[in-house]
Amino acid sequence: MSGVFDKLKPAFEAIAANRYVSAIRDGFIACMPIIIFSSIFMMIAYVPNAWGFYWPTNVTNTLMIAYNFSMGLLALFVAGTTAKNLTDSKNLDLPKTNQVNPVSVIIASEIAFIILSILPLKTGNDLTYMGTQGLICAYIVGLIVPNIYYICIKNNVTIKLPPQVPQNIAQTFKDLIPMASAVTIFWLFSVGFKAATGTILPRWIIQVLSPLFQASDSYIGLSIIAGAMAFFWFCGVQGPSIVQPAVVPIMIANTAANLEQYQAGVHASHVLAMNTMDYVMNFGGTGSTFVVAFIMLFAARSAQLKAVGKAAFIPGSFSVNEPVLFGMPIIMNPMFFLPFLATPIVNVCMFKFFVNVLGMNSIMYTMPWTVPAPIGILISTGFAPLAFVFVLLALVVDILIYFPFIRVYDSTLLQEEKENEAKENAANGDLSVATAGPEVALASDNSEDNVVSEPTSETVSSTNTEDYFKKNEVDVLVLCAGGGTSGILANALNKLSKNKGLKLSAAARAYGQDMDLIQNMDMVILAPQMESMKDNLKKITDKYDVKLVTTTGRQYIELTNDGDKALNFVESNL
Repeated sequence: MSGVFDKLKPAFEAIAANRYVSAIRDGFIACMPIIIFSSIFMMIAYVPNAWGFYWPTNVTNTLMIAYNFSMGLLALFVAGTTAKNLTDSKNLDLPKTNQVNPVSVIIASEIAFIILSILPLKTGNDLTYMGTQGLICAYIVGLIVPNIYYICIKNNVTIKLPPQVPQNIAQTFKDLIPMASAVTIFWLFSVGFKAATGTILPRWIIQVLSPLFQASDSYIGLSIIAGAMAFFWFCGVQGPSIVQPAVVPIMIANTAANLEQYQAGVHASHVLAMNTMDYVMNFGGTGSTFVVAFIMLFAARSAQLKAVGKAAFIPGSFSVNEPVLFGMPIIMNPMFFLPFLATPIVNVCMFKFFVNVLGMNSIMYTMPWTVPAPIGILISTGFAPLAFVFVLLALVVDILIYFPFIRVYDSTLLQEEKENEAKENAANGDLSVATAGPEVALASDNSEDNVVSEPTSETVSSTNTEDYFKKNEVDVLVLCAGGGTSGILANALNKLSKNKGLKLSAAARAYGQDMDLIQNMDMVILAPQMESMKDNLKKITDKYDVKLVTTTGRQYIELTNDGDKALNFVESNL
């Protein structure tokens, strides 16, 4: 089985690393603060309704201003961030002296998107499609505009001024033709499209894709999405990085639709909402592993699984499940293929049953993915009474699915540990017989105070490492999929550095977030879950002459749990 997954992995990695898929994913990640920020105001305005409290209309309207002018313009911002991320990727193919200006690309993309998406009315304009319903159109604009700029800059189709002209003024004229070309192309397209269809592009896209939206909310569609994420992860490729870009527009649109239904006093019925992926399909992380660490912690008999349980139950509670995935391991371990795929599918099908059959309100608020899944489900459904029942049922069902497989695997490891212990005891017995003699008696006569031990290589290495970081300033950036495990590793390094007075500082980011930080770093550590992005990242680190270091799964988890090992790892790779 592992051979099959090894053959499939390169193809999946190629999809995840594709610059257009990456631009969509990273552009969306950049706008996550907008979604979370706006949801805070939405929850303040409407969550109290669950307990029968309603704000006065003027208070609600005031709270909604922050939501309407952030989430209500989400697609406009996404058009810019997507374009910016693709521009950064395209610039890697151009000389350093002739680069596309990302700021100009952002402006042109947002102008083009406004032209395509505003619906003129008799009095004023309809901004409906500037928000969640315009996301797909925003992605299209964000992927096309940078290519128009790239063609112009690469072929020097620009206005060139004499070298005596200041650089900032010269850049303005250099951007003029690419910007004019991009905006004109979309303006002409918009005029022609309206004449041909009688509507604007984002509305037409929603109409055409409405069957896909409905299909994604079916039992089969939800199962495919949940199972695909787990399958890709099982093969060693971070599943959400492949699946999420394809379904984010649907999830965000459905979340907004659920909220509109709830505000209108009707049932919030769309199952595939934004946090459905985070809290239901990925209940505790991809594969719905929330219960796994606790099963190992309280029921495992083998030393290996008990150790993994102790290390993993806290991060696992916050959906950081890499300690489980790499520590057991689950990835590419045939023992866990079935429960790893089946559990998220069962969870989301149960959730759909609760929503569509039992009448529970679906998810209508967006919370950070690191909120513990049981709490996140309760909050994002507006504390629907049936949500409490669903959470308890999901915990029980997930335990029932995973427990038999963990028990069998635990028994296998326990037997191996006993066999290894027996062999070690036998070897130690032979060694003690062979070495027993005057030396043993001499050793036993020495008091502990008189024993002088030579420094071990580890002690010497640790001392040399600390001396290095006391003399040299080193900045490290750790990148993982969501910023969870990278944050743990960065915190371990920063804590050790502070305690020992070292000139080492570490930062953590989700891959695609604040990538401009790389140019100010000495080293970038890439988490194993983002191995598929190694080649893309190397182009960036090479551009800024920054050291790129990759890690294996178990090695990475060891580094997050041991600051001294992490420090030695950084020093040895520098």
